[in-house]
Order: sequence, then C-alpha cells, then structure tokens
Amino acid sequence: MSFVRRVSDLLHAGGRARDAGAKTGEPTRARRWPRLSRAVGGLRLLSVRELRRRAARSPLWLRLVAGTLLLVTLAIALTGGFAVQLLRGYLVDRVDGQLMAVGRRPVEPPPPLQVTGNLSRPPRQFGSFYIVLLDRDGDVVRTVQEPPNADPLPALPRPRQDRRLWLFTVEDPSGALWRAIAVREEGGAGFRVAAISLADIDGTVSRLAVIVLGVGLAVLVALGIACYWLVRRSLRPLGEIERTAEAIAAGDLSRRVPLRHRRTEMGRLGRSINGMLAQIETAFREREASQERMRRFMTDASHELRTPLTSIRGFAELYRQQSSQDPVLLLRRIEDQAVRMGLLVDDLLLLARLDQQRPLERRPVDVLSLAAGAVLDAQTLAPDREIDLLRLDDSDAPVRVLGDEARLRQVVGNLVSNALRHTPAGTAFRVGVGIVSGSQALIEVADDGPGLSPGDAERVFERFYRADPSRSRSDSGGTGLGLSIAAALVQAHGGTITADREPGRGAVFRVRLPVCPPRPEVPRRGAPRQEAPDERLG
Repeated sequence: MSFVRRVSDLLHAGGRARDAGAKTGEPTRARRWPRLSRAVGGLRLLSVRELRRRAARSPLWLRLVAGTLLLVTLAIALTGGFAVQLLRGYLVDRVDGQLMAVGRRPVEPPPPLQVTGNLSRPPRQFGSFYIVLLDRDGDVVRTVQEPPNADPLPALPRPRQDRRLWLFTVEDPSGALWRAIAVREEGGAGFRVAAISLADIDGTVSRLAVIVLGVGLAVLVALGIACYWLVRRSLRPLGEIERTAEAIAAGDLSRRVPLRHRRTEMGRLGRSINGMLAQIETAFREREASQERMRRFMTDASHELRTPLTSIRGFAELYRQQSSQDPVLLLRRIEDQAVRMGLLVDDLLLLARLDQQRPLERRPVDVLSLAAGAVLDAQTLAPDREIDLLRLDDSDAPVRVLGDEARLRQVVGNLVSNALRHTPAGTAFRVGVGIVSGSQALIEVADDGPGLSPGDAERVFERFYRADPSRSRSDSGGTGLGLSIAAALVQAHGGTITADREPGRGAVFRVRLPVCPPRPEVPRRGAPRQEAPDERLG
C-alpha cells in the first residue's frame, strides 16, 4: 500500500510538472503517464482486502500447497543467499590474507634495465599478483610483477597518506573486480600496490548460485508434486464427509462417515460426526414414531369418544320418538354412557400428566398388601373364579418398594381388572409377589385364558390397541387404556412391565420395581449391650 501511495504521489507530481511545462512551453512526457495510471489502478485493485477475498475463495488444498511452496521457496532463497555470501566472504578473506602476506614481504632491489629496441624497461617477474610501484601522486612508476595472460590492471585510486596498509577493491572498464593492497614504502617516497583479479572467485560464486537456483527449482517442483499428492490424499476424508452430508440431506439418515484410526484428526472427527448423526437419526425416528402414535391415538380417542356420544344421542332420540319406552331405563343407559365417557376422559388426562413426567410422591409401600387387597376385591366381584395370591420367593418378609401407593394400587388393580375382563367366565388366575435378583420386586398376574398372540404381546401396552376378538372389550368393559396407564405408571417408578405367553397357559404380566433400600437400625436407648463372643466365653 505504501508503494501505491508513492506512485500516486508521483502521478500528482507529474501532473503538476506537466502544467508547469505547458505554461513555460517545455515539452513533457505525457504519453507515459496513462500507462502508469493504468498500472496504479491495477495495483489498487490488488489490495490486501482483494487478496484475502480471493484467497478465501480458493480451495483448501491449493492454499496449503501454495503456502508450503512459498515457505520452502523463502527458505531455499535465504539458505542459498547466505551460502553464496558466506562462500564469497570466505574466498575474499583468503585473498586478503594472501595480499597481506605479499604486502609484508621485504622490498627487493630493482633488477637491471632491459633494452628492447629503442625502449628500456625493467624486467617483469611472473606470478599470481600484479605488483606495481606508485609515486606519492599515485602514478605508476614501475611494474614489478604481472600474471601471465591477465587483463590489464585497472586505474588505481590515489593511495591514502595516513595509513601504511590499505585494502581496497577496484573495478576495471569491463566490470570485473580487483582486490588490491597498498603499502607505503619506508620514508614515504612511494607506494607498492599488489592486486589480484576476483574473476575466479566471482565465477565460483556465480556457479554456486546457479547450482543453488537449479537445485532449488528441482526441489520445489518435486516438493510441489509430493505436497499436492499428500494434501489431496489427506483431505480425501473431507470429500467423504461431504458426500455423506449430501446423502443425508437427500433423506438417507443411515449413512455414516467412514472411520479412520482413532489417533488421527480425521478419525476423531469422523467418530464425533457419526455420534451426532446417530443422535439425529434417533431423534428423527422418535419424532416420526411419536407423530405416528399421536395420529393413531387421536384416531382411537375420537373413535372411543364417538361411541358413547353416539349411544347417548341414540337413546335421547329413542326417548323423544317412542314414548312407550321406559324413561328410567333410557336415562340409566344415557347415564352409563356418560360415565364411560367420563372415565375415558379421566384416563386420557392421567396419561397426559404422566407424559409430562410430573414427580410422584415416593414413600415405602408394601406391594404384598396391595396385591392382597386386589385379590380380595376380585374374589368379591367374581366368586365363581379361582383367584389365588402366591409368594414367589420363600421369604415371609414384606415386599417394599419406594413409590406412590395410590398409583401402585392402580397398577395392580388394572392388571387384575384386565384378567377379569378379557378372559372367559370362570377362568382362574393367580397374583404372585416376591423379590428376585436381590434388588427387584416382582408382581406377576397369570391367567389360564386363551393367552396372547406374539404380535399382541408386543403391542398390548399401546393406547387403544385392540387385540383379537377373544380378548376384545365389551360394551360394559373399560376404556382400553388400563394397560397403557399401568405401563406409564411403572415407567414413572423406574420399573418395567412385560406381557408373555406361556405354552399351554394364558397370558402372564410381570412388573419389576426396584425394592426399597433397607433402613439402618438405630439402637434403642436403655437396650442391653450385646456382648462379643469372646467376652461371653470369658
């Protein structure tokens, strides 16, 4: 952004310059400014916000691969740059050491002059360095040594008078660099300069830079391919999750995400998603089942309420049209149907309250006493039946559970009434009570009737469910909600109720409730202290 601002300021400055040039008649470079303005416009479009938005729209695998390659490129560039600079510095330090050694070498006497044609010059010694003698003004006096097949020595700067040794770098007209040292002679009469070309060092460093660049590009290509393969392979489970979500959105709630190893992130994510999908599927199934039960319940309730209402309306019309009928009998039938409808409404209200899971009054209740009362009432209502009360265990202790006594009495009463109502006249049945498994109270009502079919045993506790005709309720029967109310009450007490069919016998209804925990015995005051066995023996 700062670069864009600088370019924008440059544009404004250029505009002012064009105005000033137009006033003074000076030519301006107006043809270049439109291109620059378009470039600035393009840079403004590629702002930070635009880059972030484009990066957010790019796929995840592309961002991961691009980010990895960018970091690796930066690492290779920094590593290669440091390596090249360190190598160049090391080689230049070696050259400086050699120059220092040459500079400390004692001055040799000048050799005799050699005559070549009309010119006379001292003989030159061949070596790795250029060695020349300069006067105080920096002019070359004599060339002492020059390397074979070497480029001419570039122009040397004027030596510094305040230093005895001076290392410096010069550049020849071709652009090649030379490293040189200037040593002041004794007495300050002149300087001796030793120089060496850095062409070999620059060539070595350049070749290293090319090698680093080539190897870096090869590494980036190989790493890009490997990173692309690895990232796409690692993100493959996300595609499976996407396809699973699409299938679930299409209605297939049974689809699950394929599981990976538990220690991997995708494995933990897949298990979490599968757990969530299982809960969602269970919630959908329960909602569908609840809606189906509600529709069936409303249908059955409407049918059950319509039956007494139709009877009441029929008896009323009969009383109005036929004055010869006994009005007392008609009104009694109307009253019976109204009572039946009132019982049905009361049962529906009780079921609605149980569905709301309202807390029940809980206290110790003796189930054996409740069963004895129900058997006594049944023997009074049906003296022609053989009705027995049995103890299912060999104990004589009371069977206590923690619950609401009135509701538990209603459970036992509904089971006994079901046996009286849905078995033929004179059919015997038994009511058993006991403690099983050490922590459960069992209430069992078994009859010698026709029994239940396998399908009826599974659905007998549904509301308004009608079994086969041999067990259907008559007009004088109940509302068809007795077993449903019993099942809801047992569930509210934390128990279970089942219906089974024994071979050669009738139906068996079993209720299991958690027994009441025993109360700790508190020693009474003034009671004699019980002696230990060793104390009695002593």
